[in-house]
This record gives sequence, structure tokens and C-alpha cells, in this order.
Amino acid sequence: MTPGTMTKDHHRKQSGAVKQTTVPKVRLYVERPDDENWFVHVGHVTERGRWRTEPHAHPAYGQVIFVLRGRGIMNLEGSSVPFDGPCALLLPTECVHGLDYETDVDRWVVTIDEVYLRQINVELREFSTLWSAPRLIPLAGSAQTGIELYRLIGDLKREAESHAVGHIAGTRALLTTLLLLLVREARLGQQAADSETRNDFRLVDRFRQLIDQHYQENLSQQDYASMMAISAVQLRTACASAAAQSPTKMIHARIVTEAKRNLIFGNMSVEQIGFDLGFADAAYFTRFFRREVGQTPSQFRVAARQQAEQDTLPQ
Repeated sequence: MTPGTMTKDHHRKQSGAVKQTTVPKVRLYVERPDDENWFVHVGHVTERGRWRTEPHAHPAYGQVIFVLRGRGIMNLEGSSVPFDGPCALLLPTECVHGLDYETDVDRWVVTIDEVYLRQINVELREFSTLWSAPRLIPLAGSAQTGIELYRLIGDLKREAESHAVGHIAGTRALLTTLLLLLVREARLGQQAADSETRNDFRLVDRFRQLIDQHYQENLSQQDYASMMAISAVQLRTACASAAAQSPTKMIHARIVTEAKRNLIFGNMSVEQIGFDLGFADAAYFTRFFRREVGQTPSQFRVAARQQAEQDTLPQ
């Protein structure tokens, strides 16, 4: 797929004065202090009543939400995912999500800076796999794991807020243990991470960052490889090793994800969405989307919104 191009002026003439809505990108309640090496924050929330958030994304942070008690529905990239405590909800950076909690929800929210996430993900193959997609990790069948996770998050909160000697190293160690526990509970395959594999993960992580920055610009595999100062063959090899996908598939997946977000959460027309993603016309965008998703953009928008209405918790 090679999206076409169209001038911005032409698009503005077509779109008129209609205000276009997109997925909110928010900064969380956590702000990085100027004088501290902040990389993790732990919050504990207990709600006695109904509480919900509208779909949003936070590009600068990943989150692990441990629901000790309670239940609800997570709006995940437009799909409704019910959850019951105890469970863990893992939300990577840029993941579009909304949460609809019922009464008596007790939850811990671990917010992790995306820079640190990139660093830790190259240390173990399974960490990268864990954060490669949003996840619901049920814990009801493992009472011991739930208790261990509850204790571990409490320790992490105390260490992260401490100013004792070595508190940064202690926080890192506890966070690594927490993520390792989630990897094991999610039953991700154990695989050795030698130096060559770690280098592949670094390359793929950099490739993903570049895709996030340039997916609307109709760049080729070679363009991305040149940005990374490697050959197209090296890029394909790294993607096959670390992501089990081709570079083209990864680029297409990012475009499809953004298209789905705009179709579900925004009010732009199919033509406007296609143009925004680098396609020359609506027909070209529709053919691409149908090939990747199995539905036309319009069909997907109607089906996704109908499903969301059916799955919403009663007021």
C-alpha cells in the first residue's frame, strides 16, 4: 500500500468550517518534577460509586491498573472488554482507552514514563512482548499471585515516594519484579534474550517510534531504514525476529489503528480520515481499509458504535 498525496489547501476547502474531533491526548495528573529523575508513580483509588472516563490516550506514559475488587468495562480501541477483580489492566503508551467502573472498586494505578519503558523493554524479550499490546490479565484463578501483586505494588509505592539512600535503584528493582510477575501470569513464552536479540528489539523499538512520527507521510521501508542508518534487509530481519511481522505490516497496522480511532471516536468523514492518513482519495483509502480489516470504513464505524452502545454498563 502506498497512500497518495493531496494538498492541505484542497483538504481545507473540502472540510469547510466543520470542527473535527479526534481522540484526546492527555497529560496525566503526574508531572515530572524538574529536580528529580521521575519515572514511576503509584496511586491508590477507592471509589464507592460509579466512576468512568471517556476514551483518551496518554502518549508519554504506560499504565498498569490493578483492580483488587470490583468490576467494569474497558473501552479498548473502540471494543468493549469487561473485567472483574482481581485483575490487571495493562495499557501501553498511545493506547486509546476509557474505563467504566461499577461501585466499590478498589484499584492501584502504576504510571510509568515511556522513556523508562523503552529502556526496560530491551532487557527481556518478554517485557517487549508484554507491552506490545493492551492486555487484560485475570487473577481470579491465582489467589496467591493477587496477594503477591497487591503487596508488591504497595512496596513500590512506598519506595517510589521515599527519599532514602538508593530509592531509585529500589524502585527500579520492584518495578522490574512487578512486570516479571505480569509476564509470568500472562503466560508469555520464555525465550532467551542474547545480545543479537536485544539489538533487534532496540531496532524495532526505534522503528515503532519512527512509524508513530511519520505514518501519515507515505514513507517506504527504505525511507525508514535510511533514517535508522541500516539497510532494508537489516530492518526486515529485525522485525521478523523481534516482532514476527514485516516492516510493511507494522506500518499498515499503525495506519489501521489510527483510522479505527478516528472512525470510532471522531466526527471526520471517511474522505477526511483517508486524507489525514496520506491517501489520495476516499476510494483508495476504502480499498486499503477493507483489505486490512475485512470491512469498509463506513461499515466498521457503524458496527463499532452499535457494539459500544450495546456493551455500555446501565446507568
